[in-house]
Amino acid sequence: MYRFLLTPRWWGINVFVLLSIPFCIFMGSWQLGRFEDRVQDHRTATEQVSEARHEAPRPLAEMLPVTKATSGKQVTVTGRYGKQLLVPGRELDDKQGYYVLTLLRADSGEALPIVRGWLPGSPDAAEAPAPPTGEVTVTGALQASETPGDNGVSAQGGLPSGQTAAISAASLVNLVPYDVYDAWVTLAKGDSGMKAVPASAPPDSGLDLKAFQNLGYTAEWFAFVGFVIFMWFRLLRREVEFARDAELGLVQEEEERVVA
Repeated sequence: MYRFLLTPRWWGINVFVLLSIPFCIFMGSWQLGRFEDRVQDHRTATEQVSEARHEAPRPLAEMLPVTKATSGKQVTVTGRYGKQLLVPGRELDDKQGYYVLTLLRADSGEALPIVRGWLPGSPDAAEAPAPPTGEVTVTGALQASETPGDNGVSAQGGLPSGQTAAISAASLVNLVPYDVYDAWVTLAKGDSGMKAVPASAPPDSGLDLKAFQNLGYTAEWFAFVGFVIFMWFRLLRREVEFARDAELGLVQEEEERVVA
């Protein structure tokens, strides 16, 4: 009854099944490991941001460029406030509002974007508090430039004058006549009564779309293992039924009925 398992066709099927099952298990385990690594990175990054609040601030120049190790760290920089912009579509405490972003001209001549705080509602330049005048020294959490379209950052264009969708050097350099640091700082305490914007974990270290893609791929690989086993048993059952029908002489009768 099962002599067909020794035919070349079934040898090929069996070899394919025996190779594909461990391969799929390996790939599924690898994708699961990638997801677990991202979970651990997210936990580590969150703890780093939390712990950095209690660390002594260091000069900005010592912490650049922004990396996963320096993101969220407290920095201090001295300069004079210049152009002020509003960043619409930012949520805080489950409320929609906007950031008040002011560029700080440092001694180097470059400008550092400073998020002085958050206000609820639609962006309104008249409601945004003016920055302090004269030379100031600010302290806050260092953040990497945002990428439009990632992590909820808007990629919207055509905003009104005085607004920017993303806090990035690439976006801001087109709005001001001087160079901009490839980083930004959020104040630990909101300026002029505004709410402080909490520091976020560094890019590519959170439970983002890539992490859940890894989890989805894990499910797909393990599902394929079940599919391969199911198809093997289905083919086996079909072959056994065909062999039984052949022994009973039903296959020829069925073929003659089809031809007729």
